[in-house]
Amino acid sequence: MKKEVLPVEWLKYENELRAQGYKYICGVDEAGRGPLAGPVCAAAVILPPDTIIEGVNDSKKLTEKKREELFDVVIETALAYCIAFGSVEEIEEHNILATTMMTMKRAVEGLDIKADYAIIDGNKLPKLDIPAQYVIKGDANSMSIAAASILAKVSRDRLMLEYAKAYPQYCFEKHKGYGTKLHNEMILQYGPSPIHRMSFLKKLLNGK
Repeated sequence: MKKEVLPVEWLKYENELRAQGYKYICGVDEAGRGPLAGPVCAAAVILPPDTIIEGVNDSKKLTEKKREELFDVVIETALAYCIAFGSVEEIEEHNILATTMMTMKRAVEGLDIKADYAIIDGNKLPKLDIPAQYVIKGDANSMSIAAASILAKVSRDRLMLEYAKAYPQYCFEKHKGYGTKLHNEMILQYGPSPIHRMSFLKKLLNGK
């Protein structure tokens, strides 16, 4: 049976850092590193001390409806939050990893309250002017990171729904730009759109 993360564990990193004297700890996560189209999105969230938002979890484990509901709860609960995007043009110029790091940095630096420590989902750190640590699978182990994962995922999904109206032939509303069978078929049928990441399409287009 899969172990359930207990509430006290959700705040493990935040509580350890507060015990060291840090006050404004932001959780940071991204959404959209893997898709073939659209930007990457990152969010940073500072929650009040000892705050556990019921239902919050790694955004990938939640239904779209639940994520939408929790999006508003996170925003209402947070002391500060910031949502940032890294464009397709930046991804093509710098690569997806570098753009993701830049986007995380934008989210942290865009907070209305300056964070004095950042906990980042993943295994790499963006270049910040505050202390930071990464947490592997942080969106399943830190309330702050899990809250950020919801803001990033919902914000990117909403943007892809707007792109679906502009480019209806690709059915972005169904796959949000990820490389599904349907998406691949639409790319091969209609060719890439202005929001496709050409560097991600090389294998697909070369095998055409």
